[in-house]
Amino acid sequence: MSLEAFLHELHAGLERTKAGDYEIDWEDAPLPYKLYRGLPVVALSADVPLTLDEPVHQPRARPELREFGHFLWYVYGLTQLSQSPLAQGGTMQSARRFVPSGGGLYPSELYVYLKVAGAPSGIYHYDAAHHRLVLLRSGEFDTYVARALGHRCNLSKTFATVFVSTMYGKNFFKYQNFSYRLQGLDAGAVIGQLLEVGKRFDYEAGVCFQFLDRAVHHLLGVSEQEEAVYAIISLYAEGGAAWLADGNSKVERITADDMCRELPAIEHEHFVRSSRVKEHSLLIRMNESAQYESTEQFRCLRGGEATDEEGAIRLLPQTKRLEYDLAAGSRQRYSPEQDFILGKVTTEQLAALLQEATAALRYRNDLDEQEDGAFSRLLLYSCLFNIEAVEDGAYCYDAKRHGLYAVRSGDHRLWLQYAMAIDNVNLMQVPICIHVAGNNDHLISTLGYRGYRIQQMEAGMLVQRVLLTAAALGLGGHPLLGYDVNVCDELYGLGPEGKTSLIQIPVGPYRHRPRLQGGMHA
Repeated sequence: MSLEAFLHELHAGLERTKAGDYEIDWEDAPLPYKLYRGLPVVALSADVPLTLDEPVHQPRARPELREFGHFLWYVYGLTQLSQSPLAQGGTMQSARRFVPSGGGLYPSELYVYLKVAGAPSGIYHYDAAHHRLVLLRSGEFDTYVARALGHRCNLSKTFATVFVSTMYGKNFFKYQNFSYRLQGLDAGAVIGQLLEVGKRFDYEAGVCFQFLDRAVHHLLGVSEQEEAVYAIISLYAEGGAAWLADGNSKVERITADDMCRELPAIEHEHFVRSSRVKEHSLLIRMNESAQYESTEQFRCLRGGEATDEEGAIRLLPQTKRLEYDLAAGSRQRYSPEQDFILGKVTTEQLAALLQEATAALRYRNDLDEQEDGAFSRLLLYSCLFNIEAVEDGAYCYDAKRHGLYAVRSGDHRLWLQYAMAIDNVNLMQVPICIHVAGNNDHLISTLGYRGYRIQQMEAGMLVQRVLLTAAALGLGGHPLLGYDVNVCDELYGLGPEGKTSLIQIPVGPYRHRPRLQGGMHA
């Protein structure tokens, strides 16, 4: 199969990405976390704070290890044990985190280049199962990491650089080739949570999607046959530091081959539990095609502007910035299925949801010269029903004007229900159904095959912000990929605009389903 055909089927031919006779071997399922063996470890404090309110900004030195451990736990630590009854009998047990993941399989892993008091400087893996850091390579690597980023990121004042990776096998055993779409979205949700938690710890962050892949994998000691880094996030606590180099400046030509010769290779034993790892050659081909071998391949997307919608706009009420305890909001995040209950949603709730969600598109990254460049790449569409003072219909949200453009009037819940691959969610009980839309060429024309996973990550970041905001408003949200994209694109008229629906998120009031759960915090 060609890579172009594969990406098309990921969106338009969902069932063709899975073998019809494939049986999931749950007895040989991989662990949802990676475990290294026989390496030095640094324990992190389990006495995490139970609230994460807005910080009081003040100058300070670099964070200490204790605080950074709390940060990691809120980003990607194990936070909850859950036991739910199954329809066919028995129960399902799972360890959950504050980010959503398809099937609760969590294909992402976190690595950190750390420079804080209380731990030797070096490259670490975050062992979520034991809430600790595992030392992979000790030493100072500012120059190496900066070169892998094409000197586009100033590391002199950073205290940590986080590498978000994907392990192919952790969800391939269930979702087969469709896992490639899930992995980008999952990585984006982790990045979105990281940025939100970082704000509560008063950290400044910048996201790099462009780097020399093989050089980074060489630094971490990961095998490209089973894992790939998707994004690198630099963190610093001192305000006013320049983050990105001037986008107009000429980038020094650096190659992955040159960099891999600068450090000795490392290879550490790790455990994933599966004894029969399924072949995922197509995912490896996709990631090989997305790799950058030279800094000359890096791009800056200049001058992107959001598409101006035509027609009358319904301005939404201006709302104050939603301030809430992120720790409580993360704990309250809930994904209803048959648990949605139709209730009235106020205009103010809708306005706050859309306004706060799209704030996720304003962040520092290495693609744009402006922090709001992502507004030109992603849009929010929604089908609304039973919203106070808003006519039922399909709308496009204009984030800059904070208003709704009517696309198609009427109640479209049956249309959306018809598009569902399986009836695991009753959309007749849902007042807000959001669709994140992006370019239907998946940015490949400008960024090559790397553009696809970047688009999915930015969509995942937006999804996480929608879910956190919904939780803060007392609502539930359930990200869904099991729907007919063509049907939803027709509903909003996206095809002629060169757009397509990337993910669907029903949002609304709910009741809790029966289950036992317990938080894993002090």
